[in-house]
Order: sequence, then structure tokens, then C-alpha cells
Amino acid sequence: MRNSFGATWSASALVLAAILAVTTIPADGQGGAAVPEGWTPPMTPWGDPDLQGVWTNGTLTPLQRPADLAGQELLNDEELALRNVTTRLRDDGPVQGPVGFYNDFWLEQGDLSRRTALIVDPRDGRLPPVTAAERELQAARRDSYTDSHRPHGTRFDSWDDFNMLDRCITRGMPGLMMPGFYNHNYLILQTPDHVAIQVEMIHDARIIPLDGRPGLAPGMRQWLGSSRGRWEGDTLVVETTGFTDKVRRRTGYFPSVVFGGDARLHVVERFTRVAADTIDYRFTVTDPTVWTAPWTASIPMTTLDGSLFEYACHEGNYAVPNALGGTRAEERAGILDTP
Repeated sequence: MRNSFGATWSASALVLAAILAVTTIPADGQGGAAVPEGWTPPMTPWGDPDLQGVWTNGTLTPLQRPADLAGQELLNDEELALRNVTTRLRDDGPVQGPVGFYNDFWLEQGDLSRRTALIVDPRDGRLPPVTAAERELQAARRDSYTDSHRPHGTRFDSWDDFNMLDRCITRGMPGLMMPGFYNHNYLILQTPDHVAIQVEMIHDARIIPLDGRPGLAPGMRQWLGSSRGRWEGDTLVVETTGFTDKVRRRTGYFPSVVFGGDARLHVVERFTRVAADTIDYRFTVTDPTVWTAPWTASIPMTTLDGSLFEYACHEGNYAVPNALGGTRAEERAGILDTP
């Protein structure tokens, strides 16, 4: 975690306001930001816009527009100041999960932007409805975290009761590029024919070719899909397909994160450096199995002094065996029935 995070966002407030002023979003929601007039992005020695460095995207701005702000795209000064206080998690907040949850000491939330939602398309700032097939899938899926008909509401019978985040495998796409509670930091490196993005949270790494090579064969599926990048003016455009369907389970721990889709998922990302300390980052998600329409989110990334820390999370860590052992102990004590 970085204690300088809030200061970084405060210092970038004017830049973010400028982004809102120059950003254009066409009807399909897939446009990128315009570079502010009079500012020239730094270039690599080979002539591409330079996106390199350590960046963070933490923010209190919710993924979806709150109901009390329906129809309102931007906050005024008074609303921004008030919600920057009232939307923060506090030490006396409700306990989440079977073994409690982090208090505010551990969180790195950032500040609100003036936007009332990260979603910029649809225009109402809300996710489009999921398909009937997706509703049925999620309703039928057993999840030990929400199995409320059982005593205590929680039991763990198998490693498969845990989602990919709990198992330290991945947050999937677009989840790994979305902010949550902490450690949402990114190292971007470039060569003439590749861009590499190291993600601190869950230690995902992305290698994105820029040389025009074709994507993977249709039958080849990967956790993070097959990404191919290209430059459109000052904007890096990355298209990713070829996902597995293993990152489908929803979680309530990160309400502003969407944890992937199925094999039909198609993600288009746009990275535009609009200031020395700011990248305008946005992505469009299309998955006709899951969503009834495409949707687009815009999440500015700001510079972060220092380097990434190791996120020492792995599937063999303590949480999974301890949770399974706890359920077995409750069964022996007669607190839980044996399945």
C-alpha cells in the first residue's frame, strides 16, 4: 500500500477536471480521450507515446451510478466534498465474511472523481441487464459465502467453493484493470513491438504484442485471454479475446469489479496519456452470453512514486485449507450438518 495515494489524487484534481472537459464519447461509448490542447505526450526513443511507469487507479467513484444521482453525470463542488467523506469505509463498518474484514487502516481507497459512475456507456451509468441464461447460471451456482439456509450461513466443502480471487488465481478481465480496496497499482513497460503490464493485485502479468501477429487459434483459451495491441494516434488500443469460462462466479467483496465472462467475452481497452501524471484508461466489454448490451467504463490512472510490492497470494495459502478445516471442525462439534 502507498500512503501517498490520496496526495497523488489531490494533486491531479485539476488534470482530471480537464479530462472531463475534453473527453468525447461517441454513441457506441468506445471513443478515447482527446489529448488536451497545447500538451504533447512524451515519446519513447522509437516514437510511440510513452505510457511507462507505475500507475494507480484507486477511487471511491462507484462502478454504477447511485440511485439518488440518477440522470446526473457529474458532481458539483458541494456534493463532491460531502461524498468524499460519507462514501469511505470506516473502522466501525459492518463485518464482512466469516472471519471479519479489513478495517480502514488497510484500505487505499483514493478519492471521488466528479463523475458519478465509472460507467460512461450506457448513459445512465448502470450496467446493462444480464441475459436470462446468466441469471439462471448465477442462481443455480452454489456459493458457500451466501448459502444462507445453512447454520451460520457459511460452509466450505471443497476448494471449488471458492472463486478465482479467493484462490489467488486471477480477477480476470476486466476485473484486474479495475479498482477495489487496495494495491490497485500497475507497472507498464514498452518495447517497439510489445507492451507489458504487471498488476500488483493478485500478481497478474499481461504481455501484449504490437507487431500485428494473429490471435491464438480459436480452441486455445487463457485466463486473461489473447491480447493484441495497436496505436491509433496517441492512443494504445488493446483487443482481447480467447478467454476461458472459468472466471464467472460473482463476488460481493469488490462491488466495483466485474470478474470476467465466458469464452465469448471481448474486451477493447484504450490508454491515452493526457498529462504527465495521468492516463485516460477506458474499456468496453462485449459478452452476449452474459450482458444484453456492451458497456464502457472510464477509470483514470495517475502516477505513483516508487515500485510495486510483492502481492504474496497463492492458491496454497492458509485461507483455503483453514476454511475447509473450520467447516470440518464445526461438523464434528455438531454446529453444521455433514453434507
